[in-house]
Amino acid sequence: MRPFALTRPAIYDLKGLNCPLPVLKARKRLAAMRPGNRLWLETTDPLAVIDIPAFCADAGHQLVETAAVDGGHRFLVERGAAAST
Repeated sequence: MRPFALTRPAIYDLKGLNCPLPVLKARKRLAAMRPGNRLWLETTDPLAVIDIPAFCADAGHQLVETAAVDGGHRFLVERGAAAST
């Protein structure tokens, strides 16, 4: 079991922000985290369903889970080891 599995991922509230701010803020927050740590991103930006997965793929992060929620989306992102944030 990985050490981070014992702690709950933090929630980063990006609701009300429009493209490109959710990705820019997520990039900065993930850069400050250790590889393997996880972060929930909560958004209301309709383009986030395209932007967040693309950002994760480009930056070397793993998109663990996505969910449509009332008024937006949630994304569980695991910080990549060699992420180019």
